[in-house]
Amino acid sequence: MPKVLAMSGYSGVEIGVIFAASPMVRFLLPFAFMKGFKLNKSIFTLALLVLLGSAIAFYLSIEHFYALLFSNIGLGIGLGLVLPYMEVVALNEIGKQNYGKIRLFGSVGFILIALVLVRFLSSVDIALNYLLVLTILTALISFIISRTTDDVSKEDATNFQDNSIAQDWKLWVGLTLMQVSFGSFYNFFTIYETSHGISLNVTVYLWSFGVLCEIVMLYFQGRLLQNNLLGILQFTTFISAFRWFLVFMFPQNLTILFISQSLHAFSFALFHTAAISYLHKIYKYKTLAQQFFSGLTYGLGGLVGALLAGYIYEYFRVYLFLSSTFLAFGAFVFLVLWSKDKVSQGRAL
Repeated sequence: MPKVLAMSGYSGVEIGVIFAASPMVRFLLPFAFMKGFKLNKSIFTLALLVLLGSAIAFYLSIEHFYALLFSNIGLGIGLGLVLPYMEVVALNEIGKQNYGKIRLFGSVGFILIALVLVRFLSSVDIALNYLLVLTILTALISFIISRTTDDVSKEDATNFQDNSIAQDWKLWVGLTLMQVSFGSFYNFFTIYETSHGISLNVTVYLWSFGVLCEIVMLYFQGRLLQNNLLGILQFTTFISAFRWFLVFMFPQNLTILFISQSLHAFSFALFHTAAISYLHKIYKYKTLAQQFFSGLTYGLGGLVGALLAGYIYEYFRVYLFLSSTFLAFGAFVFLVLWSKDKVSQGRAL
């Protein structure tokens, strides 16, 4: 979509503002549900309609900045409600051992968009047509699933504030810092590597290899998730710090770069599944817990990570991935402190 907007004549600043809106909405949305709203089937159906309406609105607003901004905010609201609900449905229906075999199709979709669809983006209309068709399919399939499964909100008899973020702040800081550390990777990895002499084609191969490793991990991770989930989170944050340090130290060494990309299986695939499984385990209000995970980590964490990485790349670019190293290690430290708190309180890990 940034390429589509650039083709439509939008400036870099305007594109940045438009795409900063969605993660900000994802961050703010869960707080509304702490005030009494429940993500039940009725709200879920409404979210699907908002999702569809926003996709259609892209056609009407593509040439108008503020209209497009609100269209993207609507898209963020829809996805911010639909995705956490479906995460809980998946965990309830198939369990954490089989979750990865479903989630890997998201990675397949990423590859299709990044490597295939981008080759057909010769006009704005083509991109908008794909957006609308895929949104309709997503909404239709989600609606069918919601009608053939139990209402997950019925399980949420206890208010989320009984296990509040304030009480568990070390856990949430750790999860969020992990995503902040990805700001350098998601937003500047291609620019960073090509500036060090790695060709664009090879950089694409590095991206693809990382996603393939992610898919393999998602498929085979079931047995790993039967172990200590908090221990897995600590391990994946530590291995992520090591991964970013490799990129910092050896930005021109292809062998080490491919090794670092192989660690994407741990720093994204295993971390993501372990995180949502752990939150599903410890919180009674499961849908809201997933909303906060989406909002705090991918919303606020993604936004802060992008802004921080942009600033560091502009003024201290040689230290870009060293900053990610410290952020991921900080996530590891907070998760260790969280586990110690739980042990001292006599709470199960």
